[in-house]
Amino acid sequence: MELIIFSILFLIFVYSCYYLFTSNQKQNANNKGFKIYPIVGVLPGFLRNRHRFLDWSTETLSQCPTNTVVFVRPGKIHGVISANPLNVEHVLKTNFDNYPKGDRFRLLLQDFLGQGIFNSDGELWKIQRKTASYEFNTKSLRNFIIDNVRVETFTRLIPVLNQASKTQQVLDLQDVLEQFSFDNICKLAFNVDPGCLGKSGSEFMRAFEEAATLSYGRFMYAFPFSWKIAKFFNIGSEKKLKNSIKIVHEFAESIIKTRFEEEAKTDEDLLSMFIGSHDNSPQFMVDVPGKDKCPQHLLSLTLRIKGGLPVRNRCIKPWLEKKKDESMDSITVKIK
Repeated sequence: MELIIFSILFLIFVYSCYYLFTSNQKQNANNKGFKIYPIVGVLPGFLRNRHRFLDWSTETLSQCPTNTVVFVRPGKIHGVISANPLNVEHVLKTNFDNYPKGDRFRLLLQDFLGQGIFNSDGELWKIQRKTASYEFNTKSLRNFIIDNVRVETFTRLIPVLNQASKTQQVLDLQDVLEQFSFDNICKLAFNVDPGCLGKSGSEFMRAFEEAATLSYGRFMYAFPFSWKIAKFFNIGSEKKLKNSIKIVHEFAESIIKTRFEEEAKTDEDLLSMFIGSHDNSPQFMVDVPGKDKCPQHLLSLTLRIKGGLPVRNRCIKPWLEKKKDESMDSITVKIK
């Protein structure tokens, strides 16, 4: 009797596995999304493509009619990836409060970003967002940004490009724009000039880039607990991440603590405005900065402008309209 019951249960189990497998196969064939297997989810495909995860995701999304796919991995990791503009607007703008980053996201980036605006939810995020939104809309900060970008452009970026043109030197444009953006971001955030553009980059920039890359790498582990083991034993990428974060935090802490001690209130950088707006601790201010996407956007814009006159005119039109409303110096740039 027990043998019969066991046989029936075994057959039900086998049939269930077969049904789940075939139904998932049919679903994937219809939706053209990630191939989801029973128990392991998308793990097989993820392991084959994690070194090119963005390309893999882009290819998969482009094949789906809705530009939206489901992502399932072992360890109760479920998610939805979407490139549909309506979905993006719904999540990031219309109903942003309903889509917090979540515990897993914050935990993976906690060591690097702390409780900064890029890694916080709820009231803490609202406090930082409110302050940043107000300060970014002040005329003094806008002028501060314009002045610094203008100086960085004409004294460093253009000379670097001119020199490369004269010597027929091949430049990695994204690398150049990363250095350009990093210099401007440091000026905006701390009113400190690391002077990366035209050089090999400061130790702070190299540590920052490595910390950002390794923190992102935590999302790419096959099993979610793997990075915790490496962190516990201080080995591999977690050891490198720890060292990079130490350099970043020491640099930021030295600037912030000095600014607190001096009680500087006349500077127009973002740090000074945060200090003047809230009674925040130095550690809170260390967590505020984060990595942005300026280099990628600048590179994309450059390639689009190079594409033809209609694109150039569309890019220049908003600037010309803005120039009519505000007193700005004329800037002429010849694009070949």
